[in-house]
Amino acid sequence: MDSCPKRRRQRESRVADGPRRGDMSTSNLHVSAFETMAAPDTIVARLPATRAAMETVLTARREIRDALAGRDRRLMVVAGPCSIHDVDAGVEYARRLAGLRRKVAGALIVVMRVYFEKPRTTIGWKGLINDPHLDGTHDIDTGLVLARKVLLEINELGLPCATEFLDPIVPQYTSDLVSWAAVGARTTESQTHREMASGLSMPVGFKNATDGQLDTAINALVSARTPQVFLGIDPGGRTAIVRTTGNPDVHIVLRGGGGRSNYSAANIAYACVAMGAGKNARLILVDCSHDNSGKDYRKQPQVFRDVLRQYTTGQMAILGMMLESNLEAGGQEFGGDLVAGKSITDECIGWETTEQLLCEVDKALRA
Repeated sequence: MDSCPKRRRQRESRVADGPRRGDMSTSNLHVSAFETMAAPDTIVARLPATRAAMETVLTARREIRDALAGRDRRLMVVAGPCSIHDVDAGVEYARRLAGLRRKVAGALIVVMRVYFEKPRTTIGWKGLINDPHLDGTHDIDTGLVLARKVLLEINELGLPCATEFLDPIVPQYTSDLVSWAAVGARTTESQTHREMASGLSMPVGFKNATDGQLDTAINALVSARTPQVFLGIDPGGRTAIVRTTGNPDVHIVLRGGGGRSNYSAANIAYACVAMGAGKNARLILVDCSHDNSGKDYRKQPQVFRDVLRQYTTGQMAILGMMLESNLEAGGQEFGGDLVAGKSITDECIGWETTEQLLCEVDKALRA
C-alpha cells in the first residue's frame, strides 16, 4: 500500500481509462496509470555534480580510454556489490575501496560497481531505482534521486563509478557521474541499447550473450561505434530525435554462458581474432562471476588469478577483471531482516578477499 496520501491521490488522478462496455478504445488497455516524473535537468539541478566529482569522472574516463588504446598498461578492476540495495553499506564499501584504490594506483585503475538496475530472467527485485524501499511500491522518482546522491558521494571520495544501463531513459539522470558502463548479456543484442551506447559519454563494455556466444557482442561493438538516430528524451524530459556521433570507446566483457566459462587463454585468443583487434588494443575485460565461476562466488578468486597470470605472461589484449564483491561474503534472501553489506542478488566475495586480490595484482605488476 502507498503510505503517502498525496502520492496516492496523484496516482488515482492519472489512472488510465480502462475498457468499458461499448468502448471503442484501442490503446492503453492494460495501463493502469501514467505518472509524470521530474525531468532529468530538474533532478540534476537539485543535485549538481561538484567539482571534485567531475574531476573523478573525467580522470577515470581518460585513464580507461588510455588503457583501451594500450597507452596505459595498468589493469582495470571493476569491483563492488552485485547491486546496491543498502545505501549506507554501499558507501562504507566505497570508503574502503577508495583507500585501496590509492594504495594500488601504480598497478590498477580501480572502479566501483554501483549497479542500480537489475535485469530479471522472470520476476524479482529490479534494483534501487525501480524499488528503492524494497517493498514493491516502485517509487522510481525517489529511486532516481537516491541513485544520483549515491553516485555523487562515491565520486567525491575520489572513487569512479561503473554501472549497467538497463532502461535507456536512466542515463539522462545519472550518466554525468558514471566513468564506465556495461550493457548486460540479456540486452547486448538489443538495438535500443546499442543505439544508447553510441551516444554515451563514457567507455562501454558489452557482455557476451547468455549462451556464451561472442557474435552478438562483437556486432554490438560495430553498431555502438557507428552514428545512430533514434527516439529518446532530452534533458528537459521531452520526447526527442537523438542523433549520436558513435562511441569509439567500446569493448567486450567475457562472462561465460550456457554453463561454460570463456576466460581461458584459448577463449581470449579466439576473442582477439574474432574482433580483429589491433596490436595495442586492450578490448577484453573478464567478468569473474556468472558462468565464468560456475555461479559460485567462492571461485571468483580462481578466475581472477588465472586472468592475471595470462596478462603477466604476455596476453596484452586483457583490459582487466570484474569482481562481484561486498562487505560480507555470500548472499541472503530478499525480504525480512537483512544483514548489512551482504548481497540480496548474486552472491559476492567478501571485503577481505577483495583486498587480498587487488594487492596481489599490485605486487605482481610491480615486481
